[in-house]
Amino acid sequence: MRSFQNSSRSRFFLFLFALVMLYPVTTRSQDEPEIAVGGALRYNYNLSSWKEGQKNRGGDFGYDMFRVNFNAKYKGVYLNAEYRLYSNAFGGGVMKQGWMGYWFNETDEIQVGLTQVPFGIQQYNSHNWFFNLTYYMGLEDDHDMGIKYVHYGDTFEYHLAFFKNSEELRFGSETESSPSRYSYDVAGRNKEINQLNGKIIYKFGEQAASRLGFSAQYGALYNLDTKETGDHYGLAAHYEITHNRWNLKAQALTASHNPVNAPGESRDEITMAAYGAPYQVAADFELYSLAISRNIPVNWGPVSNLEFYNDFGFMKKRKNSFTDSFMNVSGVLVTAGHIYTYIDYAAGYNHSWLGGNFVDDFALGNPDAKWEARFNINLGYYF
Repeated sequence: MRSFQNSSRSRFFLFLFALVMLYPVTTRSQDEPEIAVGGALRYNYNLSSWKEGQKNRGGDFGYDMFRVNFNAKYKGVYLNAEYRLYSNAFGGGVMKQGWMGYWFNETDEIQVGLTQVPFGIQQYNSHNWFFNLTYYMGLEDDHDMGIKYVHYGDTFEYHLAFFKNSEELRFGSETESSPSRYSYDVAGRNKEINQLNGKIIYKFGEQAASRLGFSAQYGALYNLDTKETGDHYGLAAHYEITHNRWNLKAQALTASHNPVNAPGESRDEITMAAYGAPYQVAADFELYSLAISRNIPVNWGPVSNLEFYNDFGFMKKRKNSFTDSFMNVSGVLVTAGHIYTYIDYAAGYNHSWLGGNFVDDFALGNPDAKWEARFNINLGYYF
């Protein structure tokens, strides 16, 4: 495993260095820097079936998140950064993304920093505010520290990336990864390191624009106790089609984690963390998702569009004694100028964020669990 890390990392950086040096550069230089600042302020109302006190008072309405987006460009080099401020209970301040990029020409770019991991349907494998089950496994809208090359062709699009590690906020010799992060990553006594990603997409159809793709990732898991290195991998097939006002996203994936834990510690589950709190996830699983939406333009004062959707996810855990997890979200996104409002009914079975036992619903689970649901309204002003 150590030889894999060193040799593959060296070859990958040599490849990228040669790419930068030899690729024909057509980007025009700028005389003056360009800077743009945006952001969002969001509030959230929710009423949960498993919270008796909340039901007695008719739900809760409060602060969700404030974010700031920075985009800058000078002499062909650009910056894309987003910083979010949640409440302390949900991790406080976190950097969602922050990378520097360069366009070689109109179809090829390179990104360096905290950038989105090219895996599965992007930018999102869902339409709703809660994402799909893939997000809670670190396989939707995940961002890690590394370097990524992207080619946007008319027929084929491909992504190649190397990630040194996930977001690293603590630089001690044996410190665990901080749970105060936006996207889910392996945490606890294991750390994600030296990950390779590849994704290819075949684009076809004019009336019905289709994107058929395949994604793969392979990386190492360094254990802080044993000082040994395990590995993990993920494979996904995905398809997205947009026709008139309809959109369909379908994805099937398999994932496996093989940490070298200390004696007596289970290897059937791993710790993952985000939003200030860790939980357990089955080490090996398949995940299937299907999401569909329909846009309906309207003219109701400031309201210009309604997007109705239903997003479904099923997590099949390979260990027989573990109980599988499900998630389904039905809702509508209401667009009114710069205000976007998600109105969702999110239901989950053995889902850490939807009732039950937060710590191990995505791992051991509970065969006697019942479906729980949360009615949620997220109101955001985006500027």
